[in-house]
Amino acid sequence: MTRRPGLPIGRAAGAPVYLSWTWALVAAFVVLTFGPQIQRALPHLGAGAYAVALGYAVLLALSVLAHDIAHAVVGRAFGDRAEEIVLTLWGGHTQFRGPQAGPWGTVATAMAGPLANLAVAGLAWLAALTLPTASVAGLLLDITVWANLLLAAFNALPGMPLDGGRLVESAVWASTGSRDRGLVAAGWSGRAIAVLLVGAALAGPLLRGQRSDLLMSLLLAWVGVILWRGAGASVERGRWGGRLAVLTLASLEIPAVAVPAEGSVAHALRLADGGRRAAVAVDATGTPRGVLDLTAVVHRPADELERTPVSAACTALAPGAVVRRADLPASGADLVARLGEPDLPVRVLTDARDGVASVLPRDTLLAAVHATRHSTDDPSAKENRA
Repeated sequence: MTRRPGLPIGRAAGAPVYLSWTWALVAAFVVLTFGPQIQRALPHLGAGAYAVALGYAVLLALSVLAHDIAHAVVGRAFGDRAEEIVLTLWGGHTQFRGPQAGPWGTVATAMAGPLANLAVAGLAWLAALTLPTASVAGLLLDITVWANLLLAAFNALPGMPLDGGRLVESAVWASTGSRDRGLVAAGWSGRAIAVLLVGAALAGPLLRGQRSDLLMSLLLAWVGVILWRGAGASVERGRWGGRLAVLTLASLEIPAVAVPAEGSVAHALRLADGGRRAAVAVDATGTPRGVLDLTAVVHRPADELERTPVSAACTALAPGAVVRRADLPASGADLVARLGEPDLPVRVLTDARDGVASVLPRDTLLAAVHATRHSTDDPSAKENRA
């Protein structure tokens, strides 16, 4: 069974939504930080001020959820289907099935999050105008406004792994035609933002002649480290994607022919041109059920092959193994990421009419990735590229 990333709390834009167990740390930090402040502002609440602070944490989670749902909804409109939305210690993330959108779709998907937070901030501000500030509802609306403005502004910074990093990625992508170069540029931009953030946390108070707040300095430094790691992952992904650009779907797939599952192996081999093409067993409705294992039949006597049904010599297809060829990326890291699941040893690719087009064994993909890695690590290859 697949391990869940947290507590399931619903679905949005066709994707399951989870609350990570690490969110409890965020809630605890918010309660311990804001509880005493609320108690001073509204002394009549007493210990109830900490319950209001917990409300702060819940509103923060809902603001992050609105941010990520916006990503999922707009991404879906551009062909990116969200697999899951998770609220975590670091805020939240929307995991997409595979990048389908181009530069403009990527920008729209990325900026949907900050725009959603601006919309929530605006609605909360309008509602707060009707309430007294020194009230529980007024405080909750006020924190909603500021939390969403902060989320929007912070995520719009132009560097990975923030949403603004997608702007940098897409600008370089559109101008060079290479998404991988865009990822590298956005990663370095994110590293610069991380350095500036840590520098501001450590040196800012000293330059202003003020005493630094240890907790705030540690928090900003911690955020800077998280940003550096995320930016570094973007740089590495872009570099690795550049090396994988030579891998194309057309070079990896094996042409295939559909054969009746209840027909003989000998007949299937004749249809498959003696094994020059893969043979995919289909049922009476034309649905692929398995791939003929050529290694198991290649040395069998001819009379035995005439008696053996294809279904008895097939590798069964796992759920999700049949995909439309047009739904797969054409090349590069996106293709490798989409096809690398260990539970799918072979895929059957279908054409626009759902007919059998080709097969793609996972071992073929791994061998190609391995060969690419070694060819790019070869000193002579590096010298030739230089």
